[in-house]
Amino acid sequence: MSSEDAALEALVALGDPVRRGLYRHVSGTPGEVGRDAAAEAVGVSRSLAAFHLDKLVEAGLLEVGFRRLSGRSGPGSGRPSKLYRRAEGERTVSVPPRSYDTASRLLAEVVERAGLDGELQAAARSAGEASGGEPGCEADPVEVLRARGYEPFWDEGTLRLNNCPFHALADQFPALVCGMNLAGIEGLLKGLPGGQDWGAAMDPLPHGCCVALETAKRTGPGAEPEAAAGAPPSHAEP
Repeated sequence: MSSEDAALEALVALGDPVRRGLYRHVSGTPGEVGRDAAAEAVGVSRSLAAFHLDKLVEAGLLEVGFRRLSGRSGPGSGRPSKLYRRAEGERTVSVPPRSYDTASRLLAEVVERAGLDGELQAAARSAGEASGGEPGCEADPVEVLRARGYEPFWDEGTLRLNNCPFHALADQFPALVCGMNLAGIEGLLKGLPGGQDWGAAMDPLPHGCCVALETAKRTGPGAEPEAAAGAPPSHAEP
């Protein structure tokens, strides 16, 4: 099977609305998700959720892990729980076929060799600020980042980004692409009506984005981090 056929097969698996909802929940949740939590999130039975989750594993969209959640071992500790997480790798389909990734790699290589990191960051910052000031753009930075695929979630007082939209390029050109990403987010915050109290800095997640954000409203003297609406908890259960 060609890579294009494999990508199409994976995307076909998401045609079912329940399966699509389960995938979105698992992929948008940091860490691993158990069957009970996944079923509750999309409003289906545990057995139906288990069926569709395993179909997503077969399609290569999710991966499975097993561990005891009690922290105990030996007799009486119970069976390891089956937990799901987003699979590594990407699935892209273009009709007709395109090769934008090849062009982006070549451009990144030229920029890196020429030492144009500063110019790239300046362009990213300007583009971010311009997009943040577009009419109709959300004032809430969390929702803007969510709409752009970053999958934000609260980690106490820090807003972390579960997904890197530039993952493949960042793997090959980490300093170049992460610097561009940070500058773009800084510009976005500057342009957003609700972004003035926010700050962004390099603080990479092992399997997520290199940038983390904080806001003075959450981190000021005596401030307690608020529970963010839609912030995904860590789900795992037997």
